[in-house]
Amino acid sequence: MPEKEFEGAQSYDALYKNGNLMISTLTGKMTYKFPDHCIIDVGGVGYMVNTSFSTFDMLPEPGSNLSLNIYTYVREDQLQLYGFFTPEEKRVFQRLISISGVGPKMALAILSGLPCKELLAAILHADNARLCAIPGVGRKTAERIILELRDKLSKDMGTSSSCETQKHSLVRDDAVSALVNLGYKKQVAEGTVLKIKVNDEMKIEELIKMALRELNRI
Repeated sequence: MPEKEFEGAQSYDALYKNGNLMISTLTGKMTYKFPDHCIIDVGGVGYMVNTSFSTFDMLPEPGSNLSLNIYTYVREDQLQLYGFFTPEEKRVFQRLISISGVGPKMALAILSGLPCKELLAAILHADNARLCAIPGVGRKTAERIILELRDKLSKDMGTSSSCETQKHSLVRDDAVSALVNLGYKKQVAEGTVLKIKVNDEMKIEELIKMALRELNRI
């Protein structure tokens, strides 16, 4: 969906009507697992969730209960779920797909090529050779990842020293993604979400509601 100024008086309910409600976590029974995805049964509905090799290695045996951090990727012609065992891996995934030319599939391949901590170290130390060793990552892509993410990830690690702060960042990122899928420009969505104070009890749905009320006043 192209980025554009939001048009019309859509409300929070439109998220449900248009099928764009962000899924931030999934908890249920894992029925199948494969190296690149798993299927989670939630109330009789099987959700296919794309995963990295790192998350795959931490999945329990089929039939076990499971909870994954989810990134919902929505476009006009597709809706895909990407699951992560840790909030940190989800956040790095979101940072990766913010780079021009790096889509969800490549971001997942990057996280499969290097465990999250090793990937962070390679980016922070500008280890171009380590990134280029990941299948599908060329020199230009590696340079772009380092250029665009080095300072951001360094800041993330410096400011997200507690689990609470990491949770707040993830909730904000999910809210921004939901607003972008509704048609707001990313810069407008980020600015609006940052104005809202997030507490430990706040859910993604509540933050989106507050952001939409704020945007409707603009």
